[in-house]
Amino acid sequence: MSDVTVPADSPLSDESAGVHRPFIQNSGARRTLHFTQKEIQSSMSVLNPDALEIEYTRMMMGFVLFKPEPAHILMVGLGGGSLPKFCHRYLTAAEISVVEIDPAVIALREAFMVPPDSARFRVIQADAADHLRGLSDHADVIFLDGFGVGGIPDALCSADFYADCHRALRDDGILVINFHVNHPRHHEYLDRVRESFGSSMFEVVDDDMTNSIVFACKGRLLDDPAAAELKRPASIPKDAWRQLMPTLRVIGATLELR
Repeated sequence: MSDVTVPADSPLSDESAGVHRPFIQNSGARRTLHFTQKEIQSSMSVLNPDALEIEYTRMMMGFVLFKPEPAHILMVGLGGGSLPKFCHRYLTAAEISVVEIDPAVIALREAFMVPPDSARFRVIQADAADHLRGLSDHADVIFLDGFGVGGIPDALCSADFYADCHRALRDDGILVINFHVNHPRHHEYLDRVRESFGSSMFEVVDDDMTNSIVFACKGRLLDDPAAAELKRPASIPKDAWRQLMPTLRVIGATLELR
């Protein structure tokens, strides 16, 4: 990766005019992506750029307890690329596609050390609702982490969109969704997921009660009691497992209560 000139820490967004553009802030070895000053969209250590800095991202990786060797991962929302980078580094057999609607976010990929497009990694500029609508039996894992100012766009939390996600998954594929726990329509969104996936889903909430991560499966893979034992799959490197293990314990405890 070539050296990148990072924009000044003054934001590029004109909030008073209602226009929000992504901007970067640096604090020591920490680099963050924002749409507004109030909310951090993504965080990266420039000393360890592939690490998962924020707990909810580690929680989303909980799918490896059920499907540790996915052939294709489809991600909605690039942000600062935390999850794509982690999967690219540690799930070396997986093809990774990232769908991002905002070209201004994609333009910052080098500042966040997102890998260049290659045979097994690519960033697609597209509306995810349109992109998913045409897919069938396409991915083993789908991540939904597409946020803008004000939360999840309506098109990415509709019943029709979750039905499209179900169709786009292969058999025993897993949908992983990042929600805000305190959103007034949170339970309505869960009901919409349930319309497509039935009872093959569960929810885990992070320690500060901010993020809710929902796992939903096209099949019965989530019912495997062995997942709660938290044994490292042979395909997951030890250094990746060390990062994930503290958060995976929370998922294991949730599974034991199902």
